[in-house]
Amino acid sequence: MGEVLVKTSGIAKEFSGVRVLDDINIEIERGEIFGIIGENGAGKSTLVKILSGIYTPTEGGVSFEGTDVSIGDPIQAKAIGISMIPQEFNLIKELSVYENIFLGSELTGKGFLNKREMKSRTVKLLEELRTSIHPEEKIEKLSVAQKQMVEIAKALAHDSKLLIMDEPTTVLTQNEISILFDLMRRLKDRGVTIIYISHKLKEIREICDRVMVLRDGLIISISSTDDVDEHEMARKMVGRELSQIFPEKTVPSDEIVFQVENLSVKNTLNGISFDLRKGEILGFAGLVGAGRTELAEAIIGIRKKESSSTVSVKGRRVEIRSPIDAVKNKIAYLSEDRQGSGIITAFDLINNITLISLPSYSRILLDRKLQKEKAQKYVDEFNIRAASLRTRLEFFSGGNQQKVSLAKSLDPEPEVFIFDEPTRGIDVNAKREIYHFINELVRKGVSCILISSELEEIIGMSNRVVVMREGKVTGILEGEHINEEEIMFYATGLKGVA
Repeated sequence: MGEVLVKTSGIAKEFSGVRVLDDINIEIERGEIFGIIGENGAGKSTLVKILSGIYTPTEGGVSFEGTDVSIGDPIQAKAIGISMIPQEFNLIKELSVYENIFLGSELTGKGFLNKREMKSRTVKLLEELRTSIHPEEKIEKLSVAQKQMVEIAKALAHDSKLLIMDEPTTVLTQNEISILFDLMRRLKDRGVTIIYISHKLKEIREICDRVMVLRDGLIISISSTDDVDEHEMARKMVGRELSQIFPEKTVPSDEIVFQVENLSVKNTLNGISFDLRKGEILGFAGLVGAGRTELAEAIIGIRKKESSSTVSVKGRRVEIRSPIDAVKNKIAYLSEDRQGSGIITAFDLINNITLISLPSYSRILLDRKLQKEKAQKYVDEFNIRAASLRTRLEFFSGGNQQKVSLAKSLDPEPEVFIFDEPTRGIDVNAKREIYHFINELVRKGVSCILISSELEEIIGMSNRVVVMREGKVTGILEGEHINEEEIMFYATGLKGVA
């Protein structure tokens, strides 16, 4: 075994008396890419938050470069050489890219901020990631994938000895993932140690030297990735054999319940038209920047549509100028940006679930009992792991946060449900639960739009697939044409509208 960079001894962590990590003993070598996998709530993010100073362990300790350390906060972690790329973005949207990258570590000269040097270094960092983001661009103007690249650049700016990556590829294209993996290998060659958390088991096998499986806060195994295949990893994660991940597709009716015609948004979308049938799953595929999220946001009134755009529900033209209008017209939207738009982490489970349907819980005063009963119903239905209904969502795992966001969107009883990257950053078993949930919705007659960057997901779930490129629809595929090759032809412009 090579030189040990980081070692944990008997690490345990409790929240409100619930033990989420127990007796974690690991040794990670310098220059190793160490994978961590497990279901949502297994303790993965909790462990790396302890290593990066966000949480303090209830029991146990950490040694770094052979010395016992007490990491009180992320600033101390950075000082000894530990940086983390979080699962949820930790960026200030009003600041520019370079200001975010150097926030708290600003470069100065002669008593003033050295903005020129910070911009120059930002350009070099982004060039290493082969992305063309301008250093002075405001974070709020960036796509989710671009924000992820900024988070990676932010971590690279600190010359880390230990770099922690928590689900860094969930919103990246295959090309962007290849660029990231090439960078990780170069960092490894320089002696940088990387802890890599992912639910994409193919990625774990491709990039990691060893993989640790966590389940219910316990270490199940630590293995060389040469010794375990993806099926074995998945079985260890859930403790049982997984059945078919995608449910059998339903057959929608011919009734058109939702229709978009010539929808345009200035400088973003151009003449989008499609229809959605009752009980159908309509997939939306395309590369990053194709305009799929922007389309969803325009439909529900977050983005301003041009006057030529029309949206019809059950044959009746409707004006949707805000998300409130969308809810009134029985349209639900599950955002790809879970913490930014889907939930309020400072609120508890009850108040998140009932947030957008509060009028149904009140006449003069809120019916707290009904709110609690409804929240408990969703906890049971979606298998949401929570210490109590009053637990704030900041203490939930990513998968459980996603389930709460899903329950919140479902509470107003929508007839059209738009899912934007619904399985982003969640484990294989939670994915299966959400797929079966969506399938159950369409069996009940709800019509679903599914936006996803994972082609396997689009192909496995959709009745038809709309392919977009550069703000336009390039093709609508059905039947045997719903395959990876055909979708990529339309997504890259080799087929379809120029």
